[in-house]
Amino acid sequence: MRDADAVQIVSWEEAATALRVVRTAVFIREQLVLEELEWDQFDAVSVHALAVNNAGQPVGTARLLPDGHIGRMAVLKEWRGQGLGSALLTRLLQVLVKRHQFQAQLHAQTSAIPFYKKFGFEIVGEEFIEADIPHVKMTLSIK
Repeated sequence: MRDADAVQIVSWEEAATALRVVRTAVFIREQLVLEELEWDQFDAVSVHALAVNNAGQPVGTARLLPDGHIGRMAVLKEWRGQGLGSALLTRLLQVLVKRHQFQAQLHAQTSAIPFYKKFGFEIVGEEFIEADIPHVKMTLSIK
């Protein structure tokens, strides 16, 4: 489960239930994000990365908006530290390259800054609050 091959690219239409399981557990229950902030109109138009365990249960997710914005990256607590976040991000960056989009952006929770820096993301601007959680905007130019 440590590489991007463990991550599937799915649409909201085909995998909403699995994607909701992970995002509900991480964002709504663990981080106390309000449910009305979690679900938005961008899910339907985004490409989603979904990681499942050997039993086929969802354990991680992330989404890529048409404009190259990566977001809603979440891995269930018991699956963290096993490379799934890296696999999810790698897969979405591959999708960007296939689309001939070479600029990625995201709003990183400040606790996740070191993770994104490993991929070459750089902080742009000042810290801000989103869903009551400190974030920074980060960008990456893909070569």
